[in-house]
Amino acid sequence: MALLDVGVMFAAVAVAGALANRLGQSVIPFYIVAGMLLGEFVLGRVSLPVVGPAYVPETEFIALGAELGIVFLLFFLGLEFNLDRLLARRRQIGAAGTIDLANFGAGLVLGWLVFGAFLPAFLVAGIVYISSSAVITKSLIDLGWIANDEAEPLLGTLVYEDLFIAVYLSVAAALVLGGGDVAAAAVDVGVAVGFILALLAAVRFGTPALDRLVATDNQEFVALRSIAAVVLIAGAALALGVSEAVAAFFVGMAFASTDDAHDIEALLEPVRDTFAAVFFFWIGLVTDPLLFGGVAGLIALAVLVTTPTKLVTGFFAGRAFDLNTRRSTRVALGMTTRGEFSLIIATIAVTGADAGAFDPALAQTINAFAVGYVLVMAILGTTLMQYSEPFESITVSWLDRDSGDAGGERL
Repeated sequence: MALLDVGVMFAAVAVAGALANRLGQSVIPFYIVAGMLLGEFVLGRVSLPVVGPAYVPETEFIALGAELGIVFLLFFLGLEFNLDRLLARRRQIGAAGTIDLANFGAGLVLGWLVFGAFLPAFLVAGIVYISSSAVITKSLIDLGWIANDEAEPLLGTLVYEDLFIAVYLSVAAALVLGGGDVAAAAVDVGVAVGFILALLAAVRFGTPALDRLVATDNQEFVALRSIAAVVLIAGAALALGVSEAVAAFFVGMAFASTDDAHDIEALLEPVRDTFAAVFFFWIGLVTDPLLFGGVAGLIALAVLVTTPTKLVTGFFAGRAFDLNTRRSTRVALGMTTRGEFSLIIATIAVTGADAGAFDPALAQTINAFAVGYVLVMAILGTTLMQYSEPFESITVSWLDRDSGDAGGERL
């Protein structure tokens, strides 16, 4: 039956992806909803004639496939940025990213007001802070913005967020698994930070070794060796208590400087998309939609609070790259999208509950909030990007009416 369950899963994500594409929406919410509909909390509650309850269970393959989805998503993000490129634009990226950190502060305050405790507030802050690298990058490509001036501040701010979240995830995982005891988690955090510094050293000095690793004309060997490197290092990171997503991001950055980076990207793109679909499907599979009723108010509040903050900080991030009003507005609209990292943060709470180190009811609440929030923000963000022209015109007419720049640059 396990093979049949996996077959049903892949059929479901294929249909969901086709429907999302037809509607011009991000596939992420559709994959999540497909998982919820076919999981034990929806289909499992329906008793079918003869067979009784029938649903797709959380098999070991699906759980492992979801983990691989996280790894490949962040590996590909790392492939987009080599260290030299980051250093060349470090001033602008630093300014834009620091402005963007205001969203973490807003999330921390929101989480504290709702839960009245530091640890859940800390998780909520991460969930509402981090924009979706996967969805934003895909939207840039689909809309033809990837070669435009607004792409650089969008991607630069995402890199800043990912570097920040690398440390954040290590701290969050240590705190959750340590039951919120900061002192007990200090050693784990130290190990995590040490591992991250080792990865940074590998990014800086490991390019020649990686070049030799993939120095072959056999595409099969290039693919296998690249997969071996990223999965092995991500697995080692996880064994040491470091986020596998963070490790995969740095491995991707290391490969970005090799001569075969573009070949690796072309070869592994279908692998990334396949396992990313499994990850989002798995998120829906383990989420009880009935919990949305209990967090609907929190989701609505978070959307109302964090959409304006992302718009404001995104606009000033564009200004930090010396963009005009129109293009800065595009940056603002793009940064509103939330996605994969918010869900990864939610899984930390679920993992902590499974390990007996975190309150299970609170973990379910945070997970349901994260899924509902991502569903809303992924749809909202991609829609704002797709229909950006009215917002651009309004902002230009409002901010540039006295400067004579209302014509702006138009592409």
